[in-house]
Amino acid sequence: MAALMAGKLDDGWIRTTRRWTLAAWLFLSLGLILGGRWAYDVLGWGGYWAWDPVENASFMPWLAGTAFLHSVMIQEKRNMFKTWNMFLIVLTYCLLVYGTFVVRSGVISSVHSFAQSAIGPLFFGFMGIMFTFSAYWLTRRRAELASPNHLQSLLSREAAFLLNNFIILGILFATFWGTNYPIISELFTGEKATVGPPFYNKVNGPLFVVLLLLMGVAPLTMWYRTSLKRLGMGLRWPALASLLAVVGVYFLGVTSWGALLGLYVVFFSLILTLLEFWKGTRARMRSRSESPWTAFNNLIGRNRRRYGGYWIHVGVLVMAFGIIGSNFFQQETQVRLQSGDSVGLGNYSMTFNGITRYPGPDDLLITEADVSVFYNGEFVRTLNPRTELYTRSGQPMTIPKARSTISEDFYVLLVNWEQTSTNLATFRVYLNPLINWVWAGGIIFVLGTLIAAWPDPIDERVSVAARARRRVAVQPAGN
Repeated sequence: MAALMAGKLDDGWIRTTRRWTLAAWLFLSLGLILGGRWAYDVLGWGGYWAWDPVENASFMPWLAGTAFLHSVMIQEKRNMFKTWNMFLIVLTYCLLVYGTFVVRSGVISSVHSFAQSAIGPLFFGFMGIMFTFSAYWLTRRRAELASPNHLQSLLSREAAFLLNNFIILGILFATFWGTNYPIISELFTGEKATVGPPFYNKVNGPLFVVLLLLMGVAPLTMWYRTSLKRLGMGLRWPALASLLAVVGVYFLGVTSWGALLGLYVVFFSLILTLLEFWKGTRARMRSRSESPWTAFNNLIGRNRRRYGGYWIHVGVLVMAFGIIGSNFFQQETQVRLQSGDSVGLGNYSMTFNGITRYPGPDDLLITEADVSVFYNGEFVRTLNPRTELYTRSGQPMTIPKARSTISEDFYVLLVNWEQTSTNLATFRVYLNPLINWVWAGGIIFVLGTLIAAWPDPIDERVSVAARARRRVAVQPAGN
């Protein structure tokens, strides 16, 4: 906004704000990842993302910020999309304010929102002022923001980035519509209706698949225009390898076409992304006679922005692998057991051994179950799912426990109990395949963002030289 108001609309504001933008985007990403992990570990419903309005309120500015971080590269390379980039960064900020409004106002019901507060109308008014103020300055500076360059080919890196933006904003719009549908329905029908995860999965799922596909293809495109033959040559072998991998998965027993399509796209884009690392490393090994490890480290260290971005893509694809597994193949059951009874789920079984109740700190009363877990008939560990009751407020909390491996989680939740001589208890049990790949992908994602945000050596040299020139410029004449 300062650049708009001052009329300084060259790329200087991008260079000044890029690292701060990445830092803000990183913390927003961390909030989403840690929020999902907290929901999985504490809320006790077997999942990590429910498309809740407060979750969506954090997700939407992240989407807008993601679109901006991609689109702004076109402005730097081709001096295009200046108005579009200004719009995206303004939209990101306005959506952050909107998220605060959703959490604080109580207008939209959510298990995460605070109690209704008088601050909600103030945020609504502030949003109105921000939209009006931003629209005024964007309109006033539209001639100065006009780009001298134009899209020359639909088969180019510029077009790929623009398509990326449209898909991301499509996901954003669908999420915004679903989040605000209770308000819209009440306005037109007088009844507050809500939409659940099936709506978001049906609309956003295909868009995410296209986005993941584009994530692998876009690095092979060139600025200005790309040869179709050259692009086809680069895609041929990864496409074949991914097809063979999916055929192998099919013969392992995965028959859901939705899951197979998702896995194909993940394998395809992951191979293409990893090949970018291999090609760069191989080039350094040949040109500089470096060892593979040295070449790989120097490749990333001297091109942090580019290869940090690729690491982010790897993290997203690994997370997508886990999301596909945990969504398509999750199993669950709810069962009432007496002490000594067992129940099976997949290759697992568990035996209920009894319940213990004991006081915790302050006014806390803990009820803890003792469960023995077996895998293919062999004992693997004991789990102690529990409930915690704060006696003064009457507020209960359910704490699940899980046996975690790289391939799956066996996740046990104590739902209810009856403290009798037979120790009756009700459990909800989940088998979550590939769930831990979501968290592993999140770690890779964060590391990639840190790499991308860290200054490149060339940037550091330019900064040092610029500071030296400024010192010379301000020295008194005659020195």
